[in-house]
Amino acid sequence: MKKILLVAAMIAAVATTASAHDRKHKHAYGTYTISNVTIVVSCYRGPWKEVIWDRPNPAFYDSLVGAGYSPATANALGTRICRDQNLVGNLQNMIAEVQQVIRQAPRG
Repeated sequence: MKKILLVAAMIAAVATTASAHDRKHKHAYGTYTISNVTIVVSCYRGPWKEVIWDRPNPAFYDSLVGAGYSPATANALGTRICRDQNLVGNLQNMIAEVQQVIRQAPRG
């Protein structure tokens, strides 16, 4: 009986994982230019509806560093934007939030 339950649980886990990975991975992408530097707003969006894997893509991080932010600050800003549940799936709001954050966060 234990073996049957264990096998059933394993099959259910594999089926759930497989169906989650069949979904398309989404990548938000947009640009914002400030002081002749283009910020590439680009986030990795995992296969789940929940904010689990969301993170800034390297292009987003690199463009923030190129705009004068320290690597730690660039990572924090990118993560803040990409993991905000209210911004997921809404590129225009993501760009607006990047503009607001850049106005508030000093570079350097």
